[in-house]
Amino acid sequence: MTADLVIHNGKVVSPDTVIDASIAIKDGRVLAIGAAAAMPQAIEIFDAKGLHILPGAIDVHVHFRDPGYPHKEDWESGTAAAAFGGVTTVFDMPNTIPPTGTADILAEKHKIAASKAHVDFGLYGLLGDDTIEAVPALVAGGVIGFKCYMGNTFGKIPSPSTGAMLEAFEVVAPTGKRISLHAETNDIMERRQKRLMAAGIHDQFAHLAARPPVVAVEAVSRAAILAEWTGARIHILHISSADELRPLREAKARGVDITGETCPHYLLLSTEDYDRVPGVIAVNPPVREARNQAPIWAALLDGSIDMIATDHAPHTPEEKTRNDIWTVDCGFPGVETQMPLMLNEVNAGRMSICDYVRMSSYNPARIWGLFPRKGSLQPGADADIAMVDLGRDHVIRDAEIQSRSKISPWDGCKIKGLPVHTLVRGRFVMKDRVLANTKGWGRSVHTIQKMPSPDVRNAEHSMHAITAQRSAGRREKIA
Repeated sequence: MTADLVIHNGKVVSPDTVIDASIAIKDGRVLAIGAAAAMPQAIEIFDAKGLHILPGAIDVHVHFRDPGYPHKEDWESGTAAAAFGGVTTVFDMPNTIPPTGTADILAEKHKIAASKAHVDFGLYGLLGDDTIEAVPALVAGGVIGFKCYMGNTFGKIPSPSTGAMLEAFEVVAPTGKRISLHAETNDIMERRQKRLMAAGIHDQFAHLAARPPVVAVEAVSRAAILAEWTGARIHILHISSADELRPLREAKARGVDITGETCPHYLLLSTEDYDRVPGVIAVNPPVREARNQAPIWAALLDGSIDMIATDHAPHTPEEKTRNDIWTVDCGFPGVETQMPLMLNEVNAGRMSICDYVRMSSYNPARIWGLFPRKGSLQPGADADIAMVDLGRDHVIRDAEIQSRSKISPWDGCKIKGLPVHTLVRGRFVMKDRVLANTKGWGRSVHTIQKMPSPDVRNAEHSMHAITAQRSAGRREKIA
C-alpha cells in the first residue's frame, strides 16, 4: 500500500509519552506510526526534524460570529486563525444572529460553516426557555451539544429560570448530549450592575464588581444539582475563580457527569493587567485577582479542570475601547494564541508537553465523544496534526493575527514555542506559517460523535411524565 504522506524525524506526543517516530497517512487518517524503515512508500515525504508532532488541539469554545456579525469575524477568518494556532477542530457557540435555536437555523449555519471552514467544527444548539421543544430536532440536525446561558453575555441571550433549566436538562439527558454552561447567576449580576450604573460607576473594575466569584459558585452548584437529579451531562465553561473549584470537585466526587474548562487569560492575566490594556481585557466572566491563578493551574494539572479552551470572542478595536465599561463588548480573540501561550508555559516548566496534549486534545475528544477519531495519533485516527517548534521565539502581534479582530491583551507578548504546520484530515491547512488554499475543507464532526449511553435519573418526576400522567387521568375521568 502506498501512503499519501509520510512524516519523518518528528517527536510524536501523546498524553503519556514522547517518542521518535514516523507517521504514515492515507485517505485522511493515520495509517501507521513507527520506525522510519517500517513506513510504506508514499506520494509525499515530509521532514519534521526538530519538531514535536501533536494531535491538533480541539477548542470546544469559540464565537465565530457568523451569521450576524461579519465585521467581527466569520467562518473563514476564524478557522484561518485556528489553523495558525494548531487547532484542528472548533465548537462554535449559538449566540449568532439568529441564535442557533431551531433545526432550520442550524441547517443554514451548517451550510455557512461548511462553505468557509479551514478546520473541522461542531455547532452548539441554544438551550433556553423557548427552545426546549426544539431539542429533538436540533439533535437530529447535528448539534455537538447544547449551550445554556445562566448569565448575560454578548448577544443578550435570555437566561432561563431554574424551572426551565430543570425541564431542559430533563429533555436533553436522554439524548446523551453534553450541556455547556455559562455558569454565572444572572439576577445577581443584573442587580449589582444596575446599582453601580445608578451610582455613576463605569470604570473597568466595576465590571469585576458586578460579577463576584459567588455568581459562579452559585451557578455551578445549582447546575450540578440539576444534572445530578436528571442525569444530564454538563460542562462548565471558562472557569475564572478559585472559589468555583469547590462545587466542581464536590460534584465530581458525587458522581455527577460534570467537566470543566479554563482559558489562557484566567491562567496568565489578572486585575494587575487592567490598566495595561484598558477595556481590552474585559471578558465574561472577568479576569480576576492574581490569587486565583495558582489554584486554577493546580486544578488543571490534577484533572479537576479537564481542558483548555479559549472563549475566542472577537470584536473591533472601537467596540473594545469605549470609556464606559458598560458599553464595551466583552471578549477578545484567542484561538490562534492559545497554543503558543501554553507552549511557552511548557518551556517554562509549568507543565509537560504530554500534559498539554491531554488538556488540549485528548480530554476534549474523549469528553465530547470524538475519541479515538480525534484527540490522538494512532492508526485509524483522523490525521489532525500540529507540528510545533518548541525552540522558536515569537512575538504575538495583533496586527498579524488571522482573526478580523485586531485587538487583544496578548499584543507584544514574547513567547517560545510555535505551531509551524497544521494538518486537518491529512491535508496541510497551514504550512510554514502560511495559510493553504483550504477554504471549505472543514466538516462537521457531529457525524463521528459517539457519546456513551445516557444515565437518565428521576424520569418519573420530569415535566413530560407528570403532564402525561395528568392528561391521562383527565381523559379517564371524562370517559
